[in-house]
Formats: sequence, C-alpha cells, structure tokens
Amino acid sequence: MPEPQSGQFPPAVSAPVQYGPNLQALAVYLHQGQLLPTARTCQALAPVVKRIGELIAASRLQDGDETGIRIYGVLHWLHVNCTRWLTHLAWHPSHGREAMDEIGIWPVFEGRGMHDRFASYDGYDCAHSICGAHLLRDCLAIAQQPQQDWAQQMHDFLLDLHEACQHWRGLHLSAVPSIERDDWVARYFEILALGYAAQGPPAAATTGKRKGKAKQSPARNLLDALLSRAEQVLALLDDLSIPFTNNQAERDRSLAKVQQKISGTFRSATGATAFCHIRSYLSTMHKQGHSMLSALTAVFHGHPFSVAWSPE
Repeated sequence: MPEPQSGQFPPAVSAPVQYGPNLQALAVYLHQGQLLPTARTCQALAPVVKRIGELIAASRLQDGDETGIRIYGVLHWLHVNCTRWLTHLAWHPSHGREAMDEIGIWPVFEGRGMHDRFASYDGYDCAHSICGAHLLRDCLAIAQQPQQDWAQQMHDFLLDLHEACQHWRGLHLSAVPSIERDDWVARYFEILALGYAAQGPPAAATTGKRKGKAKQSPARNLLDALLSRAEQVLALLDDLSIPFTNNQAERDRSLAKVQQKISGTFRSATGATAFCHIRSYLSTMHKQGHSMLSALTAVFHGHPFSVAWSPE
C-alpha cells in the first residue's frame, strides 16, 4: 500500500481556518460594488487614492460636484473630483471652500473645471465651465413664470448648442467653425437682451440700516449669471473636447446616494472614509478596464493595480 501523501498550504495560509484574498475581495465587492449589508470593510488604499487626486489635479479637464451624506445621522458632504479615467471621493463636514481646500485638488488644479454655479468653485484660479444640465433646469424653472419667455428660448438654445457641438465633434473638428461660432454667440446675447427687456424696473431703494445688494428676482439672478458667465457657458464652441454637462461627476457619486438609501447613514467616520477610498479605487479601475473583483483581489495581495493616466 502506498504511503499517504501530504500537501502544503500556500504561505499566506497561517491558520486552520483562513479567508484568502479572493474571498476577502468578494466580500468587499458585495459591500462596495453591490452595496449589500455586509460587515464594514476598510483597506489600506490611502496611497492609491492620494495618487488619483494628484493625477486629477494635473489633468486638463475635471468635473466637480458635491452632495449631502449623513455620518452619525449628521449632514456632511461628499465631494467628487473626476475625469473620464479617474474618480476621487472625499467627505467633509463643510460644503464649500474649506472642504475643497483641505481635500487639496482644486487649489492646485490649472486646467478647466466643469461644475454647477456653486460659488465656492469660483475662487480657484483655473478655467471654468458651467454644466449645461444645471442651466437647462434653471431655465425651465424661470420659464414657468409670467412674461419670462426668454428662459424657454435660452433652454432651447442650449439644447441646440449641444446638438450642434455633437455634430462638429462627429466631423473630428476641435472647434466650431468661426462663422457658425459667431452666429451662436450672437444668438446667445440676443436672448439675454430679450430677457433683460422683459424684467420690470429695479426695486426702489429702501431706507434703513440694511446694507448689501438689493434683492433681485430669480429671473434677474439667472440673467446676471448667464451674462457674467458667458465665456463659461460658451467655451465648448472654441474647444469641442469640453463636455456639455458634468454628468460624469454625478454618475461617480451615484452609488453614495444608493448607499444612503439603503443604510440611511454612515455609522462612523472610519466607515465613510473606507467607502470613499474603496469607491475611488473601484470606479477608477472600472474606468480603466479592470474588473472590480480582480482589482480588489490585487489589494488583498498587497499590490493594488497601478493607476494609468493621460492629461487628456
């Protein structure tokens, strides 16, 4: 009778009951990829996430967004910085400039940022573009008011502009031809002129100790924004690589909203940080063609996938 043979366990197996990298990765995948209610997982992805932030800061174009999340049931803010290839998520108690400064991407970014009209973005010394989807919603809201037909015209103009830019991109041009470009710019300012003409006289000055700008109507506020931000709205005419919206950022933060619907709140700051780190890594790896399970398996083996980058 042959002698019994005995095998050897892999070096990583050091206990009678052992969970290997594949099973560990699957657990995190179910938690962060499918948002199932498994135990909290936290991995040492901070260096990778830091690198993602550095690469976004060095990119030519980034999208930015922010949305509310709850930690211990208290409102905090999830800040998103992203490109087509990179995703960076971070949470902070602050909604505005304080958070963006501490996260550290916007202060050193020198490209063009796509975002909504949130004023905190304006303080950074980079080129800016305004999300067309936000403007469309703003215009529709004003168009519901009496004597604000210009807002519907601006809404239709923005949709036509988007379609035209898609046409020129399809022809592999980098910018809208000059004659057409000038026609679009003229049409934009004609609609603004109609809008201002539709507004009533300015409110009479009030006497008293109250200082600051007089309160304006929402229609006048939108007109002023469209006028002062005309270059930001129309920049894609001169650079067709600029997107019409910051939908990339909204997509990259969408799973955080799903998580909040499932759990209602993060139960610890550590859990919120783990979520941001893991989602930043997974989203980036997905954009770069890796499966989430293989990317997480690499993390458990101690060698996360490297982050590819181009300045776009």
